[in-house]
Amino acid sequence: MKLNTPRWWYSRDRRHAPMTRLLLKPASWLWAGATARKIARARPVDPGAPVVSIGNLTVGGSGKTPIAREVLRLLRERGVEAVALSRGYGGRLEGPVRVDLAVHAAADVGDEPLMLAQDAPAWIARDRVAGARAAVAEGAAALVLDDAHQNPALEKALSLIVVDGETRNDEWPFGDGSVFPSGPMREPLKAGLARADAVIVLAPADMGSVDPELIAVFGDLPVFIARLEPAVAPPSGPQVGFAGIAKPWKVERSLIAAGCDLKDFVPFPDHAALSPRDMDFLKERAALFDAGLVTTEKDWVRLPPEWRDQVVAWPVLARLEDETAFRRFLLTSLQLPQVD
Repeated sequence: MKLNTPRWWYSRDRRHAPMTRLLLKPASWLWAGATARKIARARPVDPGAPVVSIGNLTVGGSGKTPIAREVLRLLRERGVEAVALSRGYGGRLEGPVRVDLAVHAAADVGDEPLMLAQDAPAWIARDRVAGARAAVAEGAAALVLDDAHQNPALEKALSLIVVDGETRNDEWPFGDGSVFPSGPMREPLKAGLARADAVIVLAPADMGSVDPELIAVFGDLPVFIARLEPAVAPPSGPQVGFAGIAKPWKVERSLIAAGCDLKDFVPFPDHAALSPRDMDFLKERAALFDAGLVTTEKDWVRLPPEWRDQVVAWPVLARLEDETAFRRFLLTSLQLPQVD
């Protein structure tokens, strides 16, 4: 069963849901201990090509996939045969298999690999080592792993942590620092940062400068700022939006900031596969406001083909504020030639 992400996870004020936090603490200790043991006992494998790990320290919602797409773009623009590798969360196939947009649906390979495959070759595999070896055997010169910071199976040439840069009101990307399920952290902050080579703070396009207090958390690690920007304007006219991502409220906020005439917004659990009943409900809401339906690109690829012409996909892209400096850092870390 999929659950909605609790808003109180991202509050630094422990007075929000205090009893729930307390009751879930023992489970958090078990989760953190299991993660630490898995990482400590691992013997990472060299797959024969440099590996860029795109990960985060929290359970969903930081923007890993847009950053993975951007890293793939930067490498491929420099002539590097970079490919994406994902575990294919939400799909039925175990892999290794190369994603084929003409054949596979989200139910086969997951929504995020489908998005990545629009820009570069993408592979899915439950077994990351097997997937990496299959991709390298097919000519991959670099592997970009989506959501891999807590997966120690492969040797990593570069480990990037993506952090949600939005700190409005009491919202803080790490909440009060508690580990899942009493908070959003996959592991304690200090432990996760110790394995990182750099941090990418991903902030909304309409937000001002990133909070210096957040930047200070990362100590001596290199920090790059990226902005999540609309690839196109939202559809014109009244709209009803919906999203099944970790933080659906951010989609609602972004649509409004981009000038969308948003009449209503319906959140769904992360990676949710909409049922015919869900779609009927959305169409009823749209009819009530004489509006269209709009959603994220990630949600749109999960829709059955017969529903897609009834919904507009609103794509967003991650763009580095100092792309030149990040590209230089990326190529140097992978020991690839710098090409102007």
